Amino acid sequence: MDAQGKTRKVAIACQGGGSHTAFTAGVLKRLLQAEELKQHEVVGLSGTSGGAVCALLAWHNLLRGDAAGAAEALDAFWRDNSATAPHEQIINSWVLWASSLQNFITMPVVSPYYDNYFSVSALEEFKGMLERRVDFAKVGLQPEDSYPVLLVGAVDVLSGEFRAFNSRRDRITSETILASAAIPTLFRSVRPGDGGTYWDGLFSQNPPIRELTDEGPDEIWVVQINPKELQNEPRTVLEIVDRRNELSGNLSLYQELRSIEKVDQLLEEGLLWPGGKYKQIVVRVIELARSRFSRSLGTASKLNRDPRFIEDLMFHGEARAEEFLAALAFEDAWRSRDSEAVAEFFAEDAELVSSAPFPGRGMYKGRARIRSFVTEYLAKELRMDLTRKQVARSGVCWAVRTVRGEEPANRAEGLVEARFLEGKIKALRLGDGTWPG
Repeated sequence: MDAQGKTRKVAIACQGGGSHTAFTAGVLKRLLQAEELKQHEVVGLSGTSGGAVCALLAWHNLLRGDAAGAAEALDAFWRDNSATAPHEQIINSWVLWASSLQNFITMPVVSPYYDNYFSVSALEEFKGMLERRVDFAKVGLQPEDSYPVLLVGAVDVLSGEFRAFNSRRDRITSETILASAAIPTLFRSVRPGDGGTYWDGLFSQNPPIRELTDEGPDEIWVVQINPKELQNEPRTVLEIVDRRNELSGNLSLYQELRSIEKVDQLLEEGLLWPGGKYKQIVVRVIELARSRFSRSLGTASKLNRDPRFIEDLMFHGEARAEEFLAALAFEDAWRSRDSEAVAEFFAEDAELVSSAPFPGRGMYKGRARIRSFVTEYLAKELRMDLTRKQVARSGVCWAVRTVRGEEPANRAEGLVEARFLEGKIKALRLGDGTWPG
């Protein structure tokens, strides 16, 4: 809820990324079953490719008020998608081996349109997995007064138009989801019945964000698969191609998020009139942490259907969502300026470091010493800047500022990064944002 005790409206956007999207399923599982989410109303879900699958399963069950059913459907779909049978495990191993081999020798490239039985059978199998979870025959156009709305991203390969299928205007079918997930090097294009010829939505909005603002959310939560940063330079052919695809996939996402942040800043500065066409929307990003999977998140792993790999990604998604929820609670305490409530979020052996441009510079170890910093500085002088997005990656980051007087020249701005363990802060750092991670 917000400061006035009103339920906050949230829209959730799910980026696509092959098997890595199991991370998104884990995030949604935890969020949708959280007690904390009862303080929010989910007004919209969007997704592209694997993200569209996760958004679909959540949307279908949330429309019926069944958050637990959404979690069960996400679990069931990714179990179905795992290579559990012996022949599936053999095929999965061969696909990973063949993908890795392309780093060293030139492999033959087969068009999905010519003598490629796999391109047809795989889409049919995928369609069957969707239809086991959703009775599409009963899915009609969604009434205007029902929530959440569903948006599915795809691109028309002939017209070049980006398309966000909208459950209020377009009947969502299994072909709609296939249109968003048809990777052109593996599958044939999909024609869902509207006259379009669609490829994987990873080439367009990944995921749709702009259209979510039509539902009037107070916040947009983005589950991001493609990393913003890499530690090592891509060198092999596959690594270069994969990073190029990640950057292009992130391009539209960052452009749309930046436009929302710009409107937020103009509203705060009084250059746009609040209460009219525009409203402030807080943006939060939950990103898959590459450092957690440094050895297993290679290029070929986006095709990896090994059950243990899928389970690990889902577990990681649940853990990231848990930290995200703890960060929301910490943020609420900080914004309330209740120094005692803020101090209680720190573990007994926590460490806090404050550096330029912020006050109280130095290191504080243990809750007792941190409490004094919280009382004197953190809850008193420093404010979170929610016109800039909050990012949960290997830790949780906020933009922060201190105001010493009314003039902008007296403001100090930087970042705060918190690392949580079991709902408590283990480490918190304030500074100009140059620290690693």
